[in-house]
Amino acid sequence: FTQRARRPITGPATMKLDFSVLDAPVRAADKLEAECAAEVTSDVHAQNFKLPMVDNYDDFQREVVDYVKPNHGTTTLAFIFEHGVVVAVDSRASQGPYISSQTVKKVIEINPYLLGTMAGGAADCQFWQRNLGIQCRLHELENGKRISVSGASKLLSNTLYGYRGQGLSMGTMVAGWDLNGPGLYYVDSDGTRLKGKRFSVGSGSLFAYGVLDQGYKWDLSVEEACELGRRAIYHATFRDAFSGGTISVYHVSEKGWTKMSGTDVGELHYEYYPAEPVGEKTDAMET
Repeated sequence: FTQRARRPITGPATMKLDFSVLDAPVRAADKLEAECAAEVTSDVHAQNFKLPMVDNYDDFQREVVDYVKPNHGTTTLAFIFEHGVVVAVDSRASQGPYISSQTVKKVIEINPYLLGTMAGGAADCQFWQRNLGIQCRLHELENGKRISVSGASKLLSNTLYGYRGQGLSMGTMVAGWDLNGPGLYYVDSDGTRLKGKRFSVGSGSLFAYGVLDQGYKWDLSVEEACELGRRAIYHATFRDAFSGGTISVYHVSEKGWTKMSGTDVGELHYEYYPAEPVGEKTDAMET
């Protein structure tokens, strides 16, 4: 029997265990959800877009505009009267001489008491007015009350002013009701912000102004005001080839906005200009 020599133990024995198998695997969906949550909780005023990697951005933008030729067409209007605000819009989207859509929703429902209209680039208007809806909701959560119409229009104006000269094309109206009553503001892509009681924006706005200015009165009833907005948009679509489709009319009161009607311009044409019966026309020609 031979006794085996023992090795001296220099320190406490340690054993390393691999716990990595217990970690939950990182899924692509979880990563995407975390990125979206970070964007929502981040500062909405600090949203930046990567610009093209060119030496002279201004020359590049002018050259691209010559290629694209963004000819926009639309007709929108809004006015304040005794019982609130009426907003009326058409629904046609055009790409130069080509009618790309007849069913564009040109009223953006920012919140139950605020509406925004679209004129210019459809993508620009939709994106930045939905961004305005996020800012208005954050204001409501932080302050415990709804944002005013003036404050909402100022947020949009500040955002667009930061992107002035970078190719945005927007001519919008922000209409709504707050503690001060009805409010109406015009905001465009240059950061311009105007307060008023009657506005019309778009390629057919001059035609709409002719009807709106002639028929406007402060003490209109809700039905009369909606009919005035509908008739003004119709006559604009009749004279302006880039406006048409369906006329949507909204009314904003102290209880929030309500969609009053959505009527095809073809039906309105025969309502405003009824056709004469064939028999009567024949008799008149024979006489």
